[in-house]
Amino acid sequence: MSHNESLQQRRLAATPRGVGVMCSFYADRARNAELWDVEGRRYIDFAAGIAVLNTGHRHPKVAAAISAQLERFTHTAYQVVPYESYVALAERINAATPGTHAKKTAFFTTGAEAVENAVKIARAHTGRPGVIAFGGGFHGRTLLTMALTGKVAPYKIGFGPFPSDIYHLPFPNELHGVTQAQSLQALQHLFKTDVEPTRVAAIIIEPVQGEGGFNPVPPTFFQALRAVADQHGIVLIADEVQTGFARTGKLFASEHFDAQPDLITFAKSLAGGMPLSGVCGRAEIMDAPAPGGLGGTYAGNPLAVAAAHAVLDVIAEEKLAERGQALGERIQARLQGLRRDVPQIADVRGLGAMVAVEFNDASGHPDAGFAKAVQDRALEQGLLLLTCGTYGNVIRFLFPLTIEDTLFDEALGILDAALRG
Repeated sequence: MSHNESLQQRRLAATPRGVGVMCSFYADRARNAELWDVEGRRYIDFAAGIAVLNTGHRHPKVAAAISAQLERFTHTAYQVVPYESYVALAERINAATPGTHAKKTAFFTTGAEAVENAVKIARAHTGRPGVIAFGGGFHGRTLLTMALTGKVAPYKIGFGPFPSDIYHLPFPNELHGVTQAQSLQALQHLFKTDVEPTRVAAIIIEPVQGEGGFNPVPPTFFQALRAVADQHGIVLIADEVQTGFARTGKLFASEHFDAQPDLITFAKSLAGGMPLSGVCGRAEIMDAPAPGGLGGTYAGNPLAVAAAHAVLDVIAEEKLAERGQALGERIQARLQGLRRDVPQIADVRGLGAMVAVEFNDASGHPDAGFAKAVQDRALEQGLLLLTCGTYGNVIRFLFPLTIEDTLFDEALGILDAALRG
């Protein structure tokens, strides 16, 4: 039998330190919201592979779909020999994303690929180079998506220079002293001092910032961005890589807004753990690149596409958007009830099940040390939690939406104890 300590030594010897690893134990098996390590210890998984497992580990319907496709074919390269399941999944996504306008969808492999291709599509459509993103945003680890990402450590250190024509605005976050009006003023100032709007291809924003701290975009701010984009012919991109597929109480977080994006990027929970991402958007924008301009060897892999069909079935059949909303309300109520006993809690926020708690010290400064201590205490008791935020002082909750009520209650008990110290 393998042991965690020996595997840890092998990892340190065989793999580079740049691949940061949170846990010192090694996975052996998993089911729904539970994971067991190679020594048999059980953990409740509130990380879900970083928001990949909204339908849980090894959902029976997802596993069955992958198995059935495995018996047919595993790869043809869609650009060489296409297959119906890809087309059918595009049709489902086109129908499911917000808006009644004509849409088209292309599939890729990773979230970063989806974002890069959304930028390519926007540039092809507008003939412009510039892209505006936001401080605290996370869009990937490739050179272009690192440039879009609004957080230096650990993503950008030592990797420059970055692609040009990328601009950042402050994200509206009143807890950190940035109002919507100030953010919009910064946008107008950007147009006056750095780039004229006629050179801007796209504005990209996460409906709820992921790595940045689970900060929801105020609906009125998104409407204001929509108005600016319409005024200047700019493509508005909603990066839904982390928010998509029922996490926020809607299938897509963009459904929380009255205004609609032109393009949506998605990945993570789309395929229940299989690598699949995509871009969906207005048909006339999606058609801007010439044939051959989009694609990838593994883009729209048939095993992943089969899994995605099953995921969409499970979300509908098990009403996971509604389930996520209910679970989010429960965890927010629990955290709000702890504010008197845990003075470090500065904010509890989220949409649906995309919930986070932020910690400050007695002086009102971000308290990353307290967040790390809570994470460590929870892990000792068998609960996996992830931190995030520009200052590392936020704990986010990414439990599978299929988690059993008894297991959810057990996890909340561990969280309660970890917060109290």
